[in-house]
Amino acid sequence: MNHFITLKDIPAKDLRKILIDAKKRKDRRKKFNTLEVDKDKPLMGKLLIQMFEKSSLRTRLSFYLAIKQLGGETIILRTNELHLGKGGESLADTARILSTYCDGFMLRSDSDKKIEKFSKYLTIPIINGLSPSSHPTQVLSDIFTVEEIKKKPISELNICWVGDSNNVLNSLITASVKFSFKLSIGCPKDYKPKKFVLDWVKKNKGKINIYNDARKAAKNADVIFSDKVISLNDKVDKTKKIKDFKNFKINKKLMSFAKKDATFLHCLPRGTEVSSEVFLAKNSKVWLQALNRVHVQKSILLYCFGKLR
Repeated sequence: MNHFITLKDIPAKDLRKILIDAKKRKDRRKKFNTLEVDKDKPLMGKLLIQMFEKSSLRTRLSFYLAIKQLGGETIILRTNELHLGKGGESLADTARILSTYCDGFMLRSDSDKKIEKFSKYLTIPIINGLSPSSHPTQVLSDIFTVEEIKKKPISELNICWVGDSNNVLNSLITASVKFSFKLSIGCPKDYKPKKFVLDWVKKNKGKINIYNDARKAAKNADVIFSDKVISLNDKVDKTKKIKDFKNFKINKKLMSFAKKDATFLHCLPRGTEVSSEVFLAKNSKVWLQALNRVHVQKSILLYCFGKLR
């Protein structure tokens, strides 16, 4: 059994093993229908419970399809359907009950501490479907997408992020260390990654550069990533934040600083941080990026259940 909470905790060789398995499984499904089960049915009889404290489209659907295609089943619970430390039942007791009734637990949470506490009391694997500081399943899938498009290891590519420093970027930064790729970050000076993130990178000899000029960050990039500048639960002065990011919009002019065949990726949903001209261009692979969540999360599930070969 393995938890999947943050990329920091998982050896690079295991992350690579997940990606190799995901490629094999995707290749085998080219003529399969959406709900057709993989021939080996590796998770037949297994039950995954998914719980969402925050809104979700891609994570919810991709995990639903992932467990189904592996031969297992899933139940999706809303926040008002679990105590989660409220209503007279401790979080520890909730974890013990979940461990009794199912085989795996995927939590999309508004609290990193909650996920960590669950991991202490669960006797089944927990998967972080998104937390305030991390989005590991998204970013591992993004690595898969980049290598599929570019047909080479990500370690040989120049990766760029333009936008806010958020949980997705935190995981991308971690991935840059695990997969040894160069990462350039373009963001306003007051929005750079938090100190604990940068300290971890320095300790692990990462290769990241932070620029307060989006053009410098994008120069010679093979891939440009972004995310919504104003997220659904942002408790900030939204007018000010939009103004602060006015010079960081990803448009055709900014893309011209990257390589001619540079790929644009966005974990969605999109906002005003990217022009429709870039978002809908042929070098934008956001739909493939979203689809690949299914394939990679299948292999993440196998890793968590101790079934990854």
